[in-house]
Amino acid sequence: MERLKLKVLLIEDDAIEVMKLKRAIKKLELDHELIEAKNGEHALSILKDHELIPDVIFLDLNMPKINGLEFLKILKQDEALKYIPTIILTTSSNRKDVLSCYSIGVAGYIIKPLKYEDYVAKIKVTFDYWRMNQLIKL
Repeated sequence: MERLKLKVLLIEDDAIEVMKLKRAIKKLELDHELIEAKNGEHALSILKDHELIPDVIFLDLNMPKINGLEFLKILKQDEALKYIPTIILTTSSNRKDVLSCYSIGVAGYIIKPLKYEDYVAKIKVTFDYWRMNQLIKL
């Protein structure tokens, strides 16, 4: 498979979760560029001038300031940003959260598994899928 380098925006307030994704990317020997935002507010400031547009966004739901759902609603109202595939990466298996995210227009909903090996496997499948997709370049 072609090794397409993705520009990935990770919106996550937990430093351990950020480190876990970085470790998974390294373990999978992927060359993706990871841009970090500590919460939805920080992510909006990164995206606001449209100079840095990610190919894919990984979004946690439970964050301070602007949570994942609030961020998603704002993102989907922006004509330039609403087409960026956004994947929820969360511990919440709450059916209401899942339904809310899909109704707003999320591209996927991944529940973080407890075992690291399972986490890496889910991240691999997700990256493999998005590397094969035709992504919109703004």
